[in-house]
Amino acid sequence: MPWPAGPQTRPGEVSDGDLLARAAGGDTAAFSALYDRVTPWVFGLVRRILRNPAQSEEVTQEVMIDVWRTATRFDPHRGSAHAWILTIAHRRAVDRVRSEQAAADRTELIGARSAEVDFDQVADTVTTRLESEQVRRCLDTLTDLQRESITLAYYNGYTYPEVAQRLDAKLPTIKARMRDGLIRLRDCLGTTKGRTS
Repeated sequence: MPWPAGPQTRPGEVSDGDLLARAAGGDTAAFSALYDRVTPWVFGLVRRILRNPAQSEEVTQEVMIDVWRTATRFDPHRGSAHAWILTIAHRRAVDRVRSEQAAADRTELIGARSAEVDFDQVADTVTTRLESEQVRRCLDTLTDLQRESITLAYYNGYTYPEVAQRLDAKLPTIKARMRDGLIRLRDCLGTTKGRTS
């Protein structure tokens, strides 16, 4: 699709192509004149693509910087300076749309991942609480000596001799009570899990 011809030059007025050729040679006054002439066209095109005025202004500035930097690449035999500049503007605007879309997609993906993590954390917390309640219920089925022995050994980190000393009981008695208590716990937890699953 050909670009609009752009502003018509009046007789005796320097064309966009001539201004661009001078800018390619480092003539800042020529670039300034070109800038004033084509910037409204560039902004209009970019604005139609981006719709956001602030982003359109930013991209328009980027386009004009590109025009200044790459002016030596312009070939008047391949088309008008106006069309060349609008092609740069179109590409820049489309790149910005793609970049914004990619950023939005990344944000959405990160949000989805964090939601998954939050769900997993909630599920883990619920599971841990349910398991703790099951263990407490099963501990309540033990004798006092079994419950105290297991609590001291497994929750407080005491060794069998330390448990025996704290409960003022003989070591073989503590070992036997703990063994019996652990068997009952295992059976109780197995039965409870069977009921809940």
